[in-house]
Amino acid sequence: MTLAIAAAAGALIGLSLGALGGGGSILAVPVLVYGLGQSPAQATTGSLVIVGVTAMVGAVTAYRSGTALLARGLTFGVAAIGGAAAGAKASSLVSGPVLLAAFAALLLVIAAVLVVRQTRTRHGLPGEHRSAHVDNPIITFSPRFACQCPQALTVLVTATAVGVLTGFLGVGGGFLVVPALMLALKLPMEYAAGTSLVVITITSASALAVRAGTGTQPDWSLVAVLTAVAVLGGWTGARLTARLDTTKLQTAFTVLLVLVAGYTAWQAVPALI
Repeated sequence: MTLAIAAAAGALIGLSLGALGGGGSILAVPVLVYGLGQSPAQATTGSLVIVGVTAMVGAVTAYRSGTALLARGLTFGVAAIGGAAAGAKASSLVSGPVLLAAFAALLLVIAAVLVVRQTRTRHGLPGEHRSAHVDNPIITFSPRFACQCPQALTVLVTATAVGVLTGFLGVGGGFLVVPALMLALKLPMEYAAGTSLVVITITSASALAVRAGTGTQPDWSLVAVLTAVAVLGGWTGARLTARLDTTKLQTAFTVLLVLVAGYTAWQAVPALI
């Protein structure tokens, strides 16, 4: 029964991460804690492996399909490494219920940001313009040096914040990276989803490296099953991205955040009182 739960959850994690560029972590942590009996510390460590490996495979698929902007993803991911390391260190200083409560609160904040952005787009307010934001680099060196410095600073601050939260919560950060890429780099949803997979691979690896010395070990057999099935689901999801309505993708992503946040808060908050 445990392996069946792990396999089913792995499929959902992979499909979510591959198609939406996020959502894998917010499924992995609750499944490991509430479905498979892992502690919050074990779950947040195990989820980094599941989501990091799945994101890496999905990033390759997204890059081949043209929905992952490799240079943007690498730049954002490298900028987030320091924050991820700091967040991973800080997570060892708080209790499990605090981690889960913070996890739930952050999901609600990100969901609210996505709702506001989607509402602005529907009402014709400043939104996503592919040619204006995807093709124009922030910094160029040829034929002469040019810098959109305010946007570069926004990217640096946003990436660092994403890294801190990713490391602290022990998640890949897709639910953070997708809106961050949409807000900081002004990427359309389909490019934000694909590019986020590159960022998630980098931040997951860096946070996991810091956590490796903490002594918190999840059940690696369960993690292996979840990872294997999630990789297959992620490959399938990434191939579906270009064929799906991005508005529906974002709506599904937002609903998923709210549902998981509500359940996690319902479980975590009583332990804090």
